Amino acid sequence: MNRKELIGLAETWFEDRGWKPFAFQKQTWNAFLSGKHGLLNAPTGSGKTYALWVPIVLNYIKNNPNYRESYKKGLKAIWITPLRALSVEIEQAATRFAEEMGTGFSVGIRTGDTPQKDRAAQKRSMPDLLITTPESLHLLLSSKNYHRLFKDLDAVVVDEWHELLGTKRGVQVELGLSRLKSISKDLRIWGISATIGNLQQAREVLLGPGSEALKNSKLIRAKLKKKIRVKSIIPDKMEKFPWRGHLGLHLIDEVVPIIKNSRTSLIFTNTRSQCELWFQKLMHKYPEFAGEVAMHHGSINRETRLWVEQAIRNENLKAVVCTSSLDLGVDFAPVETIIQIGGPKGVARFLQRAGRSGHRPGEESLIYFLPTHAIELIEASALQKAVQKTAVEDRIPYLMSFDVLVQYLTTLAVSDGFFPKDIYPEIKSTFCFHGITEEEWRWLLNFITKGSQSLQAYDEYKKVEIEEDGRFKVNNRGVAMRHRLQIGTIVSDAMLGVKYLKGGYIGTIEEWFISKLNPGDVFTFAGRNLELVRIKNMQVLVKRSKKKTSKVPSWMGGRMTFSARMSELLREEMYAAAASVGKSSAKVNEELSALKPILEKQKKESIIPKENEFLIETFKTREGYHAVFYPFEGRFVHEALGSLLAYRISLLSPISFSIAFNDYGFELLSDQEIDMQQVLDNDLFTAEFLMDDLYKSLNATEMARRKFRDIAVIAGLVFTGYPNKLVKSKHLQSSSQLIFSVFKDYEEDNLLYLQAFRETFEHQLEEGRLRMALERINAQKIVWRNCEKPTPFSFPIITDRLREKLSSEKLEDRIRRMMKQLEK
Repeated sequence: MNRKELIGLAETWFEDRGWKPFAFQKQTWNAFLSGKHGLLNAPTGSGKTYALWVPIVLNYIKNNPNYRESYKKGLKAIWITPLRALSVEIEQAATRFAEEMGTGFSVGIRTGDTPQKDRAAQKRSMPDLLITTPESLHLLLSSKNYHRLFKDLDAVVVDEWHELLGTKRGVQVELGLSRLKSISKDLRIWGISATIGNLQQAREVLLGPGSEALKNSKLIRAKLKKKIRVKSIIPDKMEKFPWRGHLGLHLIDEVVPIIKNSRTSLIFTNTRSQCELWFQKLMHKYPEFAGEVAMHHGSINRETRLWVEQAIRNENLKAVVCTSSLDLGVDFAPVETIIQIGGPKGVARFLQRAGRSGHRPGEESLIYFLPTHAIELIEASALQKAVQKTAVEDRIPYLMSFDVLVQYLTTLAVSDGFFPKDIYPEIKSTFCFHGITEEEWRWLLNFITKGSQSLQAYDEYKKVEIEEDGRFKVNNRGVAMRHRLQIGTIVSDAMLGVKYLKGGYIGTIEEWFISKLNPGDVFTFAGRNLELVRIKNMQVLVKRSKKKTSKVPSWMGGRMTFSARMSELLREEMYAAAASVGKSSAKVNEELSALKPILEKQKKESIIPKENEFLIETFKTREGYHAVFYPFEGRFVHEALGSLLAYRISLLSPISFSIAFNDYGFELLSDQEIDMQQVLDNDLFTAEFLMDDLYKSLNATEMARRKFRDIAVIAGLVFTGYPNKLVKSKHLQSSSQLIFSVFKDYEEDNLLYLQAFRETFEHQLEEGRLRMALERINAQKIVWRNCEKPTPFSFPIITDRLREKLSSEKLEDRIRRMMKQLEK
């Protein structure tokens, strides 16, 4: 059959279902069938699975004209997905098309959730399409004779590539693809990505810079104009002093009518703790929702999560309170309404969530935005413009992730072994390691065979042996087993299972939270108040509690920051807000109109900074002397900027500070007055000597030491334990700290040690963004206002700091008193 006839088969199949293929689907079919690689840019819910699965099946039909009579066994395509939850949807869509075309294709899933017997069956006979994760692909590469599994592979599809790009899982994909390209000469590689700012670079990272695959590739964009409507939930009465004490819970009564008027709703929160609180409050205040509202986040057990996903699909549930665990992929066609609690911190995340509503081609998406404090209405206004312009973030790929490379080389050594001369060109062909030098390569080979210069005396680090023929191989079964258990790049705090005393698994919780509790303490988890009985064998044993007050778990992942794009949009909106004060309400949108009393109060007490202005406010309270700075750059940049400025001020005169920060600005609080004129005269916002001053101000060595724990785990320097006997987090920390200290004292040129500092500056402190922020501030006119009392802009930062110290009841009382004084 020629290409036109093949595509005719697919079009007929679509017609039989009353569908019509989109232009982007036909473009992708044509490109794939003409032997091209590529990247498909298409929004969630637009039919992207059929865009790539269809041509894989058609290509098989083309190469096997007798496909209905004689079936050719073996793995033909791999579909890599970042989330296990996505795999069931892909399996259903793929099976449907393959069966109805009469190919006899089998579709299998292999993820961390796949039972052992299914994996063993797959080893004996691989499915035609394998849906898997980056980690499970590397596990296959660690098995003996893996070449045989992949020799007839025609295609690899990397789904949700924008989610993997900019993470070490993306580096895993790059390395896996570099190997598969060598094994299977006719391999076609395709990525699927939602909108990101750097699509061209995303394609280059996927296919390899300068590669033949890149030269013979296409970037296909689905030109589907998704209509997204953003509607803000604005309270009837606006407080003049916005604060974050309620996590948006004071607007719960505004949300309930929206839930009741929709067939199904997803209520997105930014953190698991916020998710728990919202669910609990809904159930407490509206008991009639029992059985109709559920909760979904990554720490709840798998059975419950799957039940929730199925129940909302069948419209058995009215609403689900969730976190980013439902950002992607679970195909909820019937979800009618999305509610976003608080700023989503990034445009792409917001668009992704909005796309879960009207999750069918051509349907409008409606997303409600609920501000947790008034100033977040400026975010809502900024997001509306971003949605119109589709102004989304870039995803920055990792470079020189030597920890992932050490893991990968050990994976190859565990399976059939490798010859460095064969593997080096493959590694150098990837985007991440394009710049690797011969010297660094020799160091890495030395590291996996001898454990580097300073660890040579310890046999446990000599994992890989060099055989007589020059092959690098792991021959120790214990080393191989431990390595396979630890393949992956997601390093979280040790997770403990939460179970009832009488049996019944509830979910997982991070060790660092539980370690702060004593037996008898009550905490909220999975929507229930649970009393801690004891911790035994990495399990938290609990019983239900009738106590009303409880602690809400917080997870390490709960600290999100503004993306650079979001910061930029927010600043633009802030300048628009400054211009809107004094104008008639008809000329401004409803968000800025609702903010009018706050903006007028801010203007009266201080200023609203314009585009060429940088605002500093100082005032005195009974807590001490406050200096608040407003770069509007996100909390990570403010954390670094606050420490940097505190350090530079302390060089002028001895003074100590406590630092508080949020996404809008940061506060330096001291018991003595800051000589602000001296700060301005000494050009403290200069980007000169930035790295030196950051080192000194932030104790960068301490931050790098913490970052090194993850690097040590990924590189296999420390072992996290066996499935039922995990090593405690504090032991992992102390083992990795010990190795860090050895490298610091005896081997400062160790590549993994240097990587810890590089990642601290590039990824944690966002040094590039920090430098740009300083350059921008330096070019602005600095406006210092010495105020009589806290201003509306400073109020959320102050209350955030107080929340760290006070219980929620005391905090509410304290804030009410403060607001009364400020309203006078």
